[in-house]
Amino acid sequence: MKKALLSVSDKEGIVEFAKELENLGFEILSTGGTFKLLKENHIKVIEVSDYTQSPELFEGRVKTLHPKIHGGILHKRNDENHKKQAKEHNIEGIDLICVNLYPFKKTTIMSNDFDEIIENIDIGGPAMIRSAAKNYKDVLVVCDILDYENIIEALKKGRDDEKFRLGLMIKAYEHTANYDSYIANYMNERFNGGFGESKFIVGQKVFQTKYGENPHQKGILYQFDNFFSHNFKTLKGEASFNNLTDINAALNLASSFGKAPAVAIVKHGNACGFAIKEDLLQSYIYALKCDSISAYGGVVAINGTLDEILARKINEIYVEVIIAANVTDEALAVFEGKKRIKIFTQENPYLMRAYDSYDFKHIDGGFVYQNSDEVSENELKNAELKSEKKASENELRDLEIALKIAALTKSNNVVYVKNGAMVAIGMGMTSRIDAAKAAITKAREMGLDLEGCVLASEAFFPFRDSVDEANKVGVKAIVQPGGSIRDDEVIKAANEYGISLYFTGIRHFLH
Repeated sequence: MKKALLSVSDKEGIVEFAKELENLGFEILSTGGTFKLLKENHIKVIEVSDYTQSPELFEGRVKTLHPKIHGGILHKRNDENHKKQAKEHNIEGIDLICVNLYPFKKTTIMSNDFDEIIENIDIGGPAMIRSAAKNYKDVLVVCDILDYENIIEALKKGRDDEKFRLGLMIKAYEHTANYDSYIANYMNERFNGGFGESKFIVGQKVFQTKYGENPHQKGILYQFDNFFSHNFKTLKGEASFNNLTDINAALNLASSFGKAPAVAIVKHGNACGFAIKEDLLQSYIYALKCDSISAYGGVVAINGTLDEILARKINEIYVEVIIAANVTDEALAVFEGKKRIKIFTQENPYLMRAYDSYDFKHIDGGFVYQNSDEVSENELKNAELKSEKKASENELRDLEIALKIAALTKSNNVVYVKNGAMVAIGMGMTSRIDAAKAAITKAREMGLDLEGCVLASEAFFPFRDSVDEANKVGVKAIVQPGGSIRDDEVIKAANEYGISLYFTGIRHFLH
């Protein structure tokens, strides 16, 4: 008779799975709470300690770590020497292992009690999963609740062949690797400030993109903690690799102002439009004015509901992607005839970020890893006034917008904002003065009046020339980190022109 060992922390669906196995002629072995649940549901089940004739020891720390269990899993059924040893030691085959692990991650979220956390590090479970995976040709290894139905169907129809088992084996090692990685990362977070001798970056596949950055590259979206599964729904089209990186930039910016009706337009990872006006329609109209040329084929992020009126306005030009907190049916219908546009939603009242604690970037041969950068809520409030003139309340609101855009834009950059809307931006330049001049040139091309705007820079002005340029177009207030050896010259220039100047002391390079 075939044997199945079921020992799960998450017991959803386990009774139904056990009943199906029993109907297929499996003898069921189990432990602890799983055994009790199966017994209560009238399933014929043998407790592991009775099967091994060895009691559970050390508060359950040792129960399945026994030769009758691991020998039953690991011995090769077509190896005569293995079969002989199994017979000599009264070890019978165990043909299916169904295990999901102690909820270590959940425990770390719910409790800071280190003793409790340690007790939720599973030992026997990963050992059984790894053993069964190693002997996958002879043993079915089950660690995912979502596989129960598929496995029963395969057993009933005789489709549990080596290829099928191979898929379960790979998933099993992914599962234990994920589990151990989380434990190692948690320990380093708790005791080493998050930076240990090793760092494990683990994600779950969401979907494959059509290709990577270019057609000859393969691309896949992986997620942390089911973020995209819960906060990303496709309404129209297919997200490409490049779409996803641009969506990330646009969403991060549009969601940076709480519930404000913010609209961000992004092209190749950088903002080319942003505004917060009285409603989303007006925000989009003003965001588009900044650089309607670059907005063509770009990504629009909407911090709220995409309704029919806004959809019709967006539909006047070609944008490739829209990401909105939510989308009405009437708005979706506006784009029905447009084959190239892609529309995604989070189905939330406002756009949500994951706020990952850490950031990393691949470099050839490895990756560099760091704490994530954010503009703190009080960064501008705590900024030091360096000029004789203070900014007005309206200018301070614009400075906050400009500062956040600058922090999310490739260095070197400068950002000009007027009355809640970005009116010029220069980014990714090798010198800050070039960024300033490029922004002003683009604004002139767009017919925008910069008189009365404010300016933010993500890093210090090395010379006064950026202030000189700012004065030429009517900038009234500037925020920057400060820290140049020529800060005195920069402050002097601001005072000469009557420009308000604030130093935050915090740089926001983005490379």
